[in-house]
Amino acid sequence: MNDEQLRETIRRIISEELNKDDGGIPIGVSNHHIHLSEEDFATLFPGQKFELYRQLKQPADFAAKQTVDLIGPNGFQVNHVRLLGPARSHSQVEISRTEARQLNIDAPIRLSGNLDGAPSITVKSPNAEIQVQGVIAAKRHIHMSLADADKYGLKYGDIVKVEVRSKDRKTIFEDVVARPRKDFVTEMHIDTDEANAANVQSDTKAYIIQDDDNK
Repeated sequence: MNDEQLRETIRRIISEELNKDDGGIPIGVSNHHIHLSEEDFATLFPGQKFELYRQLKQPADFAAKQTVDLIGPNGFQVNHVRLLGPARSHSQVEISRTEARQLNIDAPIRLSGNLDGAPSITVKSPNAEIQVQGVIAAKRHIHMSLADADKYGLKYGDIVKVEVRSKDRKTIFEDVVARPRKDFVTEMHIDTDEANAANVQSDTKAYIIQDDDNK
């Protein structure tokens, strides 16, 4: 079995396990993190390679052992920000809006990779310090397997309404972007601000509200 077949097997097993019950979509709470280009990684961690810390639910992605500190223009720091791998073509920092205010950075709410006009921030490792232009607060979205996208009648970029059924704080999120792809496991991603506001727990599920507004 080659690497591509292994990833596909992992994706299928995880997807079947997560979606075999009541049709609810698992929720992944996205803490602050950073993606680095090969060049920026080599500057911050000379002579090192990405070291696996934990595999993420999306089979192609993983949390690395390496972390960095973020330093805002006001001197405020967010420390021990986890690096996610593999390397990207462009470095990108994802923080919550609360952290953006603490750092005095106007981080726009964007999908990953949409960095036009995004502000820069100082990124520091034990070895070096660089400026990364590409700080965003992640727009809430749902990674989707192609089978689930077909089930819901959704394509990439469609906007849906989602009900998060948490204890004591059932919440409806609008403007949720569907992101189906062949290698994706179905999982909704929200940041820590949104998760805390909706009282999301480890077993909390999300449910797409199928109505005319989703078309």
